[in-house]
Amino acid sequence: SGSFSDLFEAGSGVNAPADAFGQSPAHLAAGGGEAFFLLWQLQTGADLNQQDCLGEAPIHKAAKVGSLECLALLVAGDAKIDLCNNSGQTAADLALAYGFLECAKFLTTIQHTQTMKLSGQSCYSPSDNCGLLGEDPAAQKQESETGRSISRKRRRSDGVYYHWLSTV
Repeated sequence: SGSFSDLFEAGSGVNAPADAFGQSPAHLAAGGGEAFFLLWQLQTGADLNQQDCLGEAPIHKAAKVGSLECLALLVAGDAKIDLCNNSGQTAADLALAYGFLECAKFLTTIQHTQTMKLSGQSCYSPSDNCGLLGEDPAAQKQESETGRSISRKRRRSDGVYYHWLSTV
């Protein structure tokens, strides 16, 4: 974390590209899983959606290293969750590709919740099957009609996410 201290002591502009790849201090903090430095960046007005030469914003960097803490800060700061990099990948896609399933599920759930809010619906009930990776509404409907229920473990896990989301 010495490089972060040097970066901040240098007094570079908060949104100025910090390196040859167009990464700002917020990119570096998110990519290093440095939630404290990222929070400091957010408080000093960093652009959360600034894209580097790969088209990646800080949210992509946090997803690639599996930092749920940094992702939560970025989401709370209104970072664009559905922003795509130059390869057309969202942060959720990257989290999944790098094997960070919990981060991918977190991002997918938030994105789903935001979509529901935009359409004027609420999605906070743990009994809803919102944000589950890989399940489409038709499959869920068919599943409930045949009387099979979602496993308790999965439902309880969702309950934790929805409870956590409602306190953010």
